[in-house]
Order: sequence, then structure tokens, then C-alpha cells
Amino acid sequence: MITSIEGLPLRHVLTVPAVGSAVRLARETAEMVLTEWGVNPGHPTVDPALLVLSELVTNSVRHAVEESPTVTVVFAGGRDCLAFGVHDRHPFRPALSASMIGPDAGGLGTVMELTLGLGGTAVVRGDADGQGKSIWITLPL
Repeated sequence: MITSIEGLPLRHVLTVPAVGSAVRLARETAEMVLTEWGVNPGHPTVDPALLVLSELVTNSVRHAVEESPTVTVVFAGGRDCLAFGVHDRHPFRPALSASMIGPDAGGLGTVMELTLGLGGTAVVRGDADGQGKSIWITLPL
């Protein structure tokens, strides 16, 4: 699996207002992008990836809207890998780790459980100015 998103040849960017409908739009866009890229909708990574994406966009809409009126999702893909990053301008950077997994972990716990369960990775990357971040998920296909 490619671990660097820079090495992935396929790209799609979506920027939406940080409102509730952003979750549905991000999910529908992901489904469209994956279809265009030739990923079988029945692939075992697709449904968990869509759930992870939904959780991350929901978190941005709920917690970052004051500092970030928009949410940007960058999709990247290759022959054997899917990656997506959800970006907002809120400065808080959650610490993502396997220790987050558990019955009381909440949305980010679900993100980590699904991501790690599929053999993927989750990384938080801060903006250069320290005022925003992207959470990147990379999953094998």
C-alpha cells in the first residue's frame, strides 16, 4: 500500500459550507468519485470508508464552524489505495491513536476502529499557520 498521498495519481477536491448537508454531499461525492475511479461499490473498504468520511465531516461541521465556515475534502486514489483528508480551520488537533478504540470513544473512536481494522492509517496534519488541520485517512483497496 502507498503510504504517501503525494504518490497517488487520482485527485478530487470538494469544498462545502460547514452545515449539516455537507455530510451528505461529501458522502455522495465520495461515491461518485470512487465509481469514476473504477472502485467496485461492493468492495469491503467502501462502506467503512464512507462512514469514516461522514464522521470526520460531521466533526468539522459540529466543532469547527465558528473558525471555519467551510470544510474541504480532498480525495486521492491509486490502483491499491484510497485516501481522503477532511480540512477545517479550527486549530484543535485531536491525537489519533489505537487507544481511542472502545465503547465510550465516540466518533473519533469509530474512525480509528474502522481505519485500523481495515489496515489503514489516520494522521492529523496541521496547517502551516497553526490555525487549521486536515485529518487524513489512507485505506488499502
